This record gives sequence, C-alpha cells and structure tokens, in this order.
Amino acid sequence: MKYKFDTMDDYDFEGKTVLLRVDINSPVDPTSGDLLDDTRMQLHSTTIDELSRRGAKVVILAHQSRPGKSDFTTLKEHALAISNIIGTEVQYVDSIFSKEAVNVISNMVNGEIVLLENVRFYSEEMPKLTIEEQTNTHLVKTLAPLADYFVNDAFATAHRSQTSIIGFSNVLPSIAGRVMEQELSSLFGILDNAQQPRIYVLGGIKADDSIDVMANALKTNRADYILTTGLVANIFLVASGVDLKEFNYNFIVERGYENYIDIAKNLLDEFSDKIILPVDLGILENDSRVDYPVDEIPNLPIYDIGIKTIELYKEKISTAKTLFANGPAGVFELEEFNKGTEELLEAMAESEGFSIIGGGHLAAAASSMTSGDGITHISSGGGASINLISGKELPAVKALIDSAKKN
Repeated sequence: MKYKFDTMDDYDFEGKTVLLRVDINSPVDPTSGDLLDDTRMQLHSTTIDELSRRGAKVVILAHQSRPGKSDFTTLKEHALAISNIIGTEVQYVDSIFSKEAVNVISNMVNGEIVLLENVRFYSEEMPKLTIEEQTNTHLVKTLAPLADYFVNDAFATAHRSQTSIIGFSNVLPSIAGRVMEQELSSLFGILDNAQQPRIYVLGGIKADDSIDVMANALKTNRADYILTTGLVANIFLVASGVDLKEFNYNFIVERGYENYIDIAKNLLDEFSDKIILPVDLGILENDSRVDYPVDEIPNLPIYDIGIKTIELYKEKISTAKTLFANGPAGVFELEEFNKGTEELLEAMAESEGFSIIGGGHLAAAASSMTSGDGITHISSGGGASINLISGKELPAVKALIDSAKKN
C-alpha cells in the first residue's frame, strides 16, 4: 500500500499520555437526555481498551452534535456508556483545557481513562483554521505539552479540518487508532486494486454528497457507470427533462437542491453514457406502492426506484469488479418501499467484485440484512468514505501521513 501512516503497533504506550480523538456522536433522547444507541462507543472501545491495557494514560477527545441542535449536549452519559462497555471506569471531566482538566490529566496513572468535555462547546473547534493556526489555539497549546502521542481513531470525521482532529499533528506524533487503521487499510486496499467495471450506486436524501462524489469520480475517470437512486435520481431525471410533477419538484427545492439540477444537466451533457437513470419509480398512492414509468409519474410522492429499474440495476451490478454504494434507494424504513434498497444490497453481496458501503443509513440497512455478510467493507463513516473513494484528500489522513514522514 502506497499510503504510509503509523499505527498503534509502532509504539510503546506504557506510562505515556495519549490524546485519543474518537467519534462517539450518538442519537440522544431530546426529553430525557439518554443515549439511544451505543454503536459508535462499541466501535471505539477496542482502541480505548487496548491503550489502557498497554499502560497508557488515555485522554479522550470527542464531540456530540453541533451548536443549535437539540442533541448538542455534554459527554457525561457517553463516559458512563464507555465504562459499561469496557468494564473500566471512564472519568468524565466537564471541561477541556481548564485548570481542573490540566490537573486531572497531570495526575493520571497508567491505564486510567478520562473523557474530556464536548470539544464543540469551544469556539476554537469549528472555524476553518489552517493547521498552523490550529497549532496556536488554546486547545492545542494547553493539552499538547501534557501528552506524548496523539491517536486519531475518528475516521467518521476524517474529512473535517477541525482543531481536535488535525491540530495536534504538527506538535505530537500522530497515530491511527484501530478503527482508523482498519478503515484506511480496507479502503486504500480496494482503491489500489480497483478493477473495471467500477460501478457506483448513488442515492439517498443527502443528494449533495452523492452528486459531489459522482462529479469527482467521473472527472477523474474512477467510475465506469453511475446507477442513480433516491433523491439523486429524481434530480437527474428533472435535469434530463422528465416531469416529476409539482410535489416531487417542490421536494427537491425544499431540501435546498434546486441548484443541483443545473449541475446534473452539465454532468449528463458530458457523461450521459455513464450515468444510468431509473426507467420507473415506486409511488405512494392511497397508502400503497404503485410503480409508474418515469414519463407517467402522477403528482404523488416518489418513495423508491421501480421494479424494472431494480432488475436493470441488478444486471449492471452483476458485471462489476468494484462496487461502491452510498445512500438508500428509497424510503427503506417502510416495508413496501424497501425493495430497491434491499435488492440492490443483495445484488452487491452476491457480486464477485469488491463492494463498499459508504456508511450512514445504507450501512445501517446493510447491517440489518443477512446480505450484509457478503459486502466486502461497510464503512463507519459516510462522508469520510465517500470523499476518500471519490479521490478527495481527507485532512485527517493527510495529517497522519505527514506525521509518519516526519517521525
């Protein structure tokens, strides 16, 4: 593999203080404040537990949501959840670079674990600063002198240029944690050996992510075919001249994607032979599913790709040597409209090619289906994986690679 970064196997952590960045951002009950899911804490528990068992003083940095959101809260409950998962107490400190936090870190003993407060409570975390500017923040200048190493395990935020993610890499040896290592090894390994045909299945409700990936993959000649589903398909159908009627057009506008119609037109002009659009769609009509050809869509909501489209896409998928999927094909939470998502995932699982699911809702769908066992790699980070796969540089990964060169 041509991308070199340091891993936890390269260092002795006995008696060393480690700043560990994880992504334990989790669903929170807005009424009680209770955590509704501990999947991400389960994921990072391997790294946390290993560092502790190897004698490190583990200082965890993490975020929960962002300012203005209803689930923007402290990490107190997260500390309790991690403690229960690994069977070792995780001390919660309700600040990050206060005198109290510094004292706690300075007095830690080998194997002890501390979780500092939500880094997004602090103004230095969210602005877009250069790595040099981040090095001079209070966060880095206060915590870096207390630590020996920075371990980044937060693959799901690897596409972010935030201070707690890359700000320490100029001043501390930066190391990939086990989640980060596994993600990068898998994804880079697949990229290095990507064989043709390379087929992308792009959909979901977050159309901007998928369309950005599509544009980059097509322009860098990384994709042979793009199969469009979900809201992505609807935008491209409108761009191609199909009348999806007022209800569905308004939905595109309400989601803030009207400007993507022109982007889609330009991509179709340049890559019409590579972008495959649905020929029929699943419509919610009288509380039931009815499939209509795309040129006969009534003024009712589109909830899935149609049966003929599913068969067309499955045939394409069966020919692929490398497959990448992001976003569900429709409203898969409703049984009548999970057909597109489920059957395309099953086709990917049965394919003989490498297959990658780019995190998010599609990863959750794949994990809940038995077909998920046949997928080569289900990523823990949607935005990070789709950016990496499409050829974009991830700031956190660049920081790891640069640190390895330095050290």
